[in-house]
Amino acid sequence: MKLIKYLLIFALFIGVGVGAWLYYPQYQIHKMKKQTVEASKDDSAVSYLDYFRDSNSDQINHLALGDSIIRGVGAEENENLVSQFSSKLEKQIHKPIVFQNEGINGITSEELVALVQEGRFDEEIKKANIVTINVGGNDVLRMAKGKNFQNVFQSVSQLETSFSINLSGIADRINMLNPDATIVFLELYNPLSPDNDMYSLADKLLPKWNLQIYQVANHYSSSMVVETTQVINGEKLQNLSPDGVHPNSDGYMAISELMIDQFKHQYRKEPV
Repeated sequence: MKLIKYLLIFALFIGVGVGAWLYYPQYQIHKMKKQTVEASKDDSAVSYLDYFRDSNSDQINHLALGDSIIRGVGAEENENLVSQFSSKLEKQIHKPIVFQNEGINGITSEELVALVQEGRFDEEIKKANIVTINVGGNDVLRMAKGKNFQNVFQSVSQLETSFSINLSGIADRINMLNPDATIVFLELYNPLSPDNDMYSLADKLLPKWNLQIYQVANHYSSSMVVETTQVINGEKLQNLSPDGVHPNSDGYMAISELMIDQFKHQYRKEPV
């Protein structure tokens, strides 16, 4: 009987530990979002939209760095995220938006931080008012390629750490070259159908990955994280292209509209 009792206690501790491991990231993300809402109650706070509308700049320069999501795979050239968001922002602030899309298909965070740190985009960063970043999906895909489930699961934590370091390296370089630039990070999303055997696990692991993005963004006064998972998820698979991975035109439209909404309702902190 004692053996059974000890086994039950052990199982309980394991269950609590796994539960905390899976749900703590969701709690942390929720906490950071709440802090953003609380900051918006400051009467002196200015939304990102008003900031760019009222700025002395005659035009706004938008630089986009990252992978195939930035590049716009899954949609026509003029229907990609960068062009759609830039067009919508232009109409909102009544100023021309000059955008530069530097998305590279298949790039990982390690490869992107190397390009940024070596100065590939220095001139573009220096003149940018907004820098949008989406990267990390290919980190996971390359890590998982050829591995079984157990090996993938064991590699997640190590990969999260390297991803966080790489993303910080990208943001640090941007902030060093142009501390006034607004850095816009995009959440990673789960493109799997709920019918897929891996959907539930991927949905639970995703907050751990996105938490790294929120924690990096939290280090910079003028930054935000676009809540991409609101518009690309298991209940909105119609926003995915036929490849089942990238957004289609409607998906990029939904993300760009979400970005505009966050620009309207999130408030900018001045660099310290």
